[in-house]
Amino acid sequence: MLSLLFTSPDIFFISAIGLVLAITIHEFSHAFVANHLGDPTARSLGRVSLNPLAHLDPIGTAMLFFAGFGWGKPVPFDPYNLSRPRRDSALISLAGPASNLVMALLLTLISQNLFHGILLSKFIFLIAINISLAVFNLIPVHPLDGAKIVTGLLPRDLAYEWENISNRYGSLILIALILPIGGSSLVSSITSPIINLILNILIK
Repeated sequence: MLSLLFTSPDIFFISAIGLVLAITIHEFSHAFVANHLGDPTARSLGRVSLNPLAHLDPIGTAMLFFAGFGWGKPVPFDPYNLSRPRRDSALISLAGPASNLVMALLLTLISQNLFHGILLSKFIFLIAINISLAVFNLIPVHPLDGAKIVTGLLPRDLAYEWENISNRYGSLILIALILPIGGSSLVSSITSPIINLILNILIK
């Protein structure tokens, strides 16, 4: 992505702003829902905030520019403060990807009613960023949001088995998915069709 600074500086700055906003909204939504469900952990850490500085991880942000992918600071929560820990943990995890899909929908409505031509194409790029972040985080392996969402949906015994497997091997699975093989990563092969489908539904 850093190469865009020299070849297409406008796309670089749009990408940077779009990614920072998408990550901020994503992490804020985790914190907001956790606080709403009775766990004050995120609020006590100042994470129920739309200030990007509260949510950006230094290494994750650097990776955005140098590797084209990155992450924000995970929002901590204490399941013991939740009335229904498995269900509520799944809802907290779902809030992040859901917020990015809502943002993509709002950006679509704005772009279709207010912009045309080159401005519309730039808005479509911002929409794609939010969809990509949502779809990627729904992959059901630790530390992504999808892992806890699946744990909340499965029957209790299967949920605990999946949680153990995901916590133990999730990071290794995720690295294997991200690593490029033959010029393309496996995660791209999985997520790109879904991202394109959602984008085509929104941008008719």
